[in-house]
Amino acid sequence: MSIADWPAGERPREKLLQRGAAALSDAELLAIFLRTGVVGKSAVDLARDVLARFGTLTRLFASEEREFCDMHGMGQAKYVQLQAVLEMSRRALQEEMRSGDALNSPRMVREYLQLLLRARQQEVFVAIFLDAQHRVVAAEELFQGTLTQTSVYPREVVKRALHHNAAAVIFAHNHPSGVEEPSDSDRLLTGALKQSLQLIDVRVLDHFIVAGACCLSFAEKGML
Repeated sequence: MSIADWPAGERPREKLLQRGAAALSDAELLAIFLRTGVVGKSAVDLARDVLARFGTLTRLFASEEREFCDMHGMGQAKYVQLQAVLEMSRRALQEEMRSGDALNSPRMVREYLQLLLRARQQEVFVAIFLDAQHRVVAAEELFQGTLTQTSVYPREVVKRALHHNAAAVIFAHNHPSGVEEPSDSDRLLTGALKQSLQLIDVRVLDHFIVAGACCLSFAEKGML
């Protein structure tokens, strides 16, 4: 049975319009994105197959082009559309952060960092530079590493802070392993960055670790 033959209240598009996007399952949301199914399968059936293959939306978002296109019913056009949707979401959150005080919007900062980092297969170190009113001036990926570690150089971070005339900074990096607990190296690095930036009167407001669906804050844990 095609989705068109379903009761109106069970069709993903109508359900979204009536009850909002939050009421839909992952498969139903993905089905709306896919738009059509394949022979013998509705868009929802196809979406369920895709999720069964990748396990989670996070892993789907992180998939490489070849892995994505290998799925029956997928293709380069859908891969390009997915990447465009993800990038628009990142840019929208960044625009929202730029318009207000980042410290007063911790949820927004977390959402941006999770969208940016949780699907990455290598460690990535990010700095969000802020002005004296804690408005976002720039967000930059400064360093990339291996599956388990990355090299961060305080001197380069100081140079970027000076370039943006920043008054404060928020750091973040991901743990592809999924373990959110900071390592000894994470703690030492945060201390070294804080000490280096104090010399140019730039405050370190927080350091986030993104590990899957978790996002640990050094500030909230009293580690700054």
